[in-house]
Amino acid sequence: MEIKEWNYLIAIAEEKSISKAADRLYMAQSSLSQFLQTMESNLDSKLFVRTSKGVRLTEAGNIMLKYAYATLSEYHRTQDEIQDLRELKSGSVILGISGFRGSYLLPPVLNAFKLDYPGIRVQIVEKNSMALEQMLLNGEIDVALLVLPVSDSRLDPTFVMNDEICLIAHENHPIMNDAKQFSKADQTTSRIPCYVNLTDAIQYEFFLSGYDTILGQEGRRIFHKNGLQPITCNESLTALLAAALAAAGHGLAFTYYSSRHYFRDAKFLSLGSDGASVKLATALPPGRYHSKAALALQEVLLKILAND
Repeated sequence: MEIKEWNYLIAIAEEKSISKAADRLYMAQSSLSQFLQTMESNLDSKLFVRTSKGVRLTEAGNIMLKYAYATLSEYHRTQDEIQDLRELKSGSVILGISGFRGSYLLPPVLNAFKLDYPGIRVQIVEKNSMALEQMLLNGEIDVALLVLPVSDSRLDPTFVMNDEICLIAHENHPIMNDAKQFSKADQTTSRIPCYVNLTDAIQYEFFLSGYDTILGQEGRRIFHKNGLQPITCNESLTALLAAALAAAGHGLAFTYYSSRHYFRDAKFLSLGSDGASVKLATALPPGRYHSKAALALQEVLLKILAND
């Protein structure tokens, strides 16, 4: 089989749908279906069971999927070793990061990396931390920025920074009338100059991210901890959209303090003792060769973000 065909198999398995896999691969659904039929015929075994919702792997399919991941990982490792013969003068590296965080943290990182290694291309994969962990384990990406703690002990993350969860608002939002300056006597680790009490903010509308996001989970946990019920109309927005609406003056939202680089005209308010933070770390695929480009990109990530 060709390398591209292993990618076909992986796409079908991950998307659990031939049509969605075809869209992901930018190819005709009929061509992908023909590939699968030919592969199953050659193996004389069904790899997927067709269901009303798409497809699911058979036992034989699971075996082939593991082999596909291993084959691509080994091919990628070989590419890395050959690339290293060129001493970082050309080649590529695959970086995994969440879309929202990447939108404001990545530009300065890529600028610094490009200055030092102009011949190395950076391919970006946008996924959440759980998905990125699995991609590292499969050898599909070279380096990732993850939220700690990681779920798999095989990963050996390197701490980068604490990122405080705070409120974002427009400068003319009435919540600013309740904002207070931290005093020298306040025992706080917050780097945000001003804070608000959540009891003062609860009277205003909040835009919330989904339950499957860190901001969505933490925001709801903070409300529940204080026995508060927020005013909401939108409760399953992406982190970027929720923060953007709040920054534009339509309400309040939870965000990360590091997003101040993206929303430069917005106001950020600490939650004081009710606040929380996430720890960010870089990680490399465990148990495999790490290219010089991957190690160099990790070094730049640490250098730029640790000073954020």
